[in-house]
Amino acid sequence: MTATQAAPAAPRHWRRAMLLVLGIALFLGFVALGTWQVQRRVWKLDLIERVDQRVHAAPVAVPPAAEWPGITAEKHEYLPVTASGQWLPGKTVLTQAVTALGSGFWVVSALQQADGTQVLVNRGFIPQDQRAEWTGKTDNIGPATVQGLVRMSEPKGGFLRSNDPAGERWFSRDVAAIAQALQLPRAAPFFIDAGLPQRGVANPTAEAVEVAGTAAATAGTTWPRAGLTTIRFANSHAVYALTWYGLALMVLGAGWFVVRHEQRRSSSAAR
Repeated sequence: MTATQAAPAAPRHWRRAMLLVLGIALFLGFVALGTWQVQRRVWKLDLIERVDQRVHAAPVAVPPAAEWPGITAEKHEYLPVTASGQWLPGKTVLTQAVTALGSGFWVVSALQQADGTQVLVNRGFIPQDQRAEWTGKTDNIGPATVQGLVRMSEPKGGFLRSNDPAGERWFSRDVAAIAQALQLPRAAPFFIDAGLPQRGVANPTAEAVEVAGTAAATAGTTWPRAGLTTIRFANSHAVYALTWYGLALMVLGAGWFVVRHEQRRSSSAAR
């Protein structure tokens, strides 16, 4: 074989080596991503089970200020609690909401507790035509005891919409921003959704809990209407895992096709 005949072989070898390395990297990467999604699914199912047990437990006292640094969504969200105190006059904001009763607002008021701390309470839903009545409402004074679910702050705003404290336009229940706007010096880092889901609902899916809350809400005629909390967990990890594993199989298929193609080229060149 002459040097001229051997020259084209070197680039082919390099190309094959590069394709092999790339194929192995893609295959291992896709397998790793699929396995990660499987692990995430196991974690999510465990979280759903724990929240299911938590949300139907008997209410406990709202966490005191000493425990606030350790409050996390994984351990405390949807925990049934009881809080007592005094409604603070003029300390109410309305945040936009869409519920089974239609579009409107959540009425979020500050409850002053006996230890001098404040906790924001989502007192319930009001329709659009109730906005004027509740804007700047100052007669919500007096002692109150609230039972509801611990909820974590919803920072920054809603989808493609930012909260505007100066304009009193709220698209999410951003605890820190609302506490600052209402000048609450010792506000809890969470809020309470007033109302508890009905006992005996086996799986607190969005549909089950919202139907339970709607039934309780429509029983009365007063506003705001509590008990409309929805409990929703996105759990598409099985689909994602199958997608990544499918891509790994596609890499194997592409590798087999390339190997077959190179073998045919080699056989043709040898003839």
